[in-house]
Amino acid sequence: MRKSVLSLIVFLLWPLWVQAESGDGPPEIEIEVVGLFADAAVLNIDGRRALLKAGEESDEGVKLISATSREAVVEYHQRSMTLDLSDRVGGIFEAPKRTTVSIPRNDQGQYLTQGSVNDRPVQMLVDTGASIVAMNMATARELGVDLSGASLMRTTTAGGVGRCWKVVLGRVQLGDIRVHNVPAAVLEGRYPEYILLGMTFLTNVEITEKAGLLMLTSKL
Repeated sequence: MRKSVLSLIVFLLWPLWVQAESGDGPPEIEIEVVGLFADAAVLNIDGRRALLKAGEESDEGVKLISATSREAVVEYHQRSMTLDLSDRVGGIFEAPKRTTVSIPRNDQGQYLTQGSVNDRPVQMLVDTGASIVAMNMATARELGVDLSGASLMRTTTAGGVGRCWKVVLGRVQLGDIRVHNVPAAVLEGRYPEYILLGMTFLTNVEITEKAGLLMLTSKL
């Protein structure tokens, strides 16, 4: 393979019903996320509003594990759930299941696949040799990546020394594996041809390879 902000409150209306699986399970509870900050969230728990910081637990036993302006991870009776801007969840409150995406190797020995950046479809080349997700300038423009506040750096590629801009992508998705706030580099010129899915994404998955098939499995 080739090598190569300001916390924003987001108001949601996500009711989450937590039900007991049996008579001796956790009591039924209703959780609604109504506000998100960096490392804090506003929750309605059985109709009572609570502001929790990461690591804090409500009187009802609902604990906020982490939060960003995009998502919150909450835990109840040792079961956790991640809530983000696109989710609508309900039913039994349980730990998320692990997801595996399989990518066959092509004739050039590459693991090329379809994914999305900020919900826009793109082709990606899995590259464990790339320390960061990378794309060329034309691709960044097509995806609407904002470079106005990006850090300018120098980079060395097969084409020589050039410039690149360090950005943060709101969401990178491959199959059902979704990662938020992914550091990435936008390179000057036409290289790379495809988005390089580097380690700023790949550190969030477990990677196995067997008989020409690359398997990426989400971490718990």
